[in-house]
Amino acid sequence: MISYELGVEDLADTRFALSPVHETVLSLRVLREPGLSALHLPWRRSVLGRVGGLDTGLLLALVSARRTLPDFLTPRPTVFAPEFEDELAAVRRTPPATVRHDLLAAHSPGPLPTPLSPATTGDDSDAAALRDAICDLLRRYWEIAVRPVWPQMRLLLEADMTYRARQLAMGGARRLFADMHPNLRWHEGVLYIDRMISEYHVSASGRGLLLVPSVFAHKPAPPVSAVEPPVLGYPSRGVATLWTPPPTADAPALVALLGASRTRLLGLLEEPLPTVELARRLRVTPSAVSQHLGVLHAAGLVTRARHGRQVLYRRSDLGDRLTGAQP
Repeated sequence: MISYELGVEDLADTRFALSPVHETVLSLRVLREPGLSALHLPWRRSVLGRVGGLDTGLLLALVSARRTLPDFLTPRPTVFAPEFEDELAAVRRTPPATVRHDLLAAHSPGPLPTPLSPATTGDDSDAAALRDAICDLLRRYWEIAVRPVWPQMRLLLEADMTYRARQLAMGGARRLFADMHPNLRWHEGVLYIDRMISEYHVSASGRGLLLVPSVFAHKPAPPVSAVEPPVLGYPSRGVATLWTPPPTADAPALVALLGASRTRLLGLLEEPLPTVELARRLRVTPSAVSQHLGVLHAAGLVTRARHGRQVLYRRSDLGDRLTGAQP
């Protein structure tokens, strides 16, 4: 079990961030183990045919038999939405001793796989060379496997954060963590992460908690080491919608009333989503979605709210009742 003790100031400093490097590194688990998440099989199939020119032996060696990953590969984001290259530069600045420590810790109690053996020589130049080779490989892998789908991944992750912020506003920290994952529980100022390989207790002591939603995390993903600041990757909501075809209406009466396009659109708005994400899921143009949203909003079936530069739409209570969903 891992636990984070959070004081009042830590809760006040709890924030969310996106991390393209986190997603890139966590996706290696799915690439290595197709049975880990059936939801990602369409993504995995599309990637396998394009990574043949990469050193996949080194890439997959980063994932231990216990599925843990070296902490230095997932640096704590310092801004809300860092660029991949900025995060990778932070990884490249990791001291050789830390590279060696994190690789050994991630693969403990077993030995390091052969592709990672330069880290065991004790020579800093060997560890630094391995670190740089890993960074170069991750950049190429990002370009092939993750960057093409990053825009829609980011929209989904931002929608999850909007939902979590609503949970926090409605019920505080207890409600924020209540449905994040079954392995998470909040009790008397401590966030407990159950069923973890590592075991440690960390007092945040004014450092706050950073929450990083993830498409590729199948369960909570805190650091392996207790010396890292409190950060928690967690599975995002709505991941199944990324790789599956858009839903089709199955209520003939509702289709007759609204039309097929508006019925499908209303079905997607269980969670707040922007126009561009709705257009991607429905495979139509954003302007077409905007027209339908205008009609649904005028009829009181959807609500809208601005979030940064985006306008997010969600089914209203009337829309929930019309579709038979629980408000």
